[in-house]
Amino acid sequence: MPRPKTGSRPVHLLVDSTGLRLCGPGEWLEEKHGSKRRRAWKMLHLATDADTGQIVASVLTERDADDGSQVGPLLDRVDGSVVSFIGDGAHDRDDVYAEVAARHPDADVIVPPRANAVPSTAAGTTPTQRDVHLRCIAERGRMGWQRASGYNWRALVEADVSRWKRVIGDRLRSQTKGRQATEMAIATNVLNRMLDLGRPEYIRIT
Repeated sequence: MPRPKTGSRPVHLLVDSTGLRLCGPGEWLEEKHGSKRRRAWKMLHLATDADTGQIVASVLTERDADDGSQVGPLLDRVDGSVVSFIGDGAHDRDDVYAEVAARHPDADVIVPPRANAVPSTAAGTTPTQRDVHLRCIAERGRMGWQRASGYNWRALVEADVSRWKRVIGDRLRSQTKGRQATEMAIATNVLNRMLDLGRPEYIRIT
């Protein structure tokens, strides 16, 4: 699938996902005759460049694919080095940290630990990134950790998901995987081109 080039510039990567309904003849018949059927869904997983707001990678999966399992496929679609990976609490998993470390060993993984999370046994001597997050949360609280860690940047990928739903819609028109991939590529290019043409500037009013 075509994707924007980031070149050698380091990327602060933000990830999120959303559901897309499959739209086809079956849905048209349902609307016409009022028949009931189980709706078909796909999950769209997005990765956004925090510095540009552009979508740099996307993966379309079945509805039961969880966010953490798609970290590797998303990272494989990103050109250039990743200096930080920011995801929501669904990414608080050992395999997510491992996927990032395997491809970008120096990248910061910024994921909120679960409320019942405990430090690792080596936290006192060789703390993991997750241990550092837990220590910061204990000292500053979760809001303080969000500000200190840069987690609040994740709002940018949430904005991309919102733009996708408002501009592209929440449906997939194509019925085959190949055509769905093309549909996703076109949609990504459209949204990124819109950002290239111009974006709003915000000024804080006090």
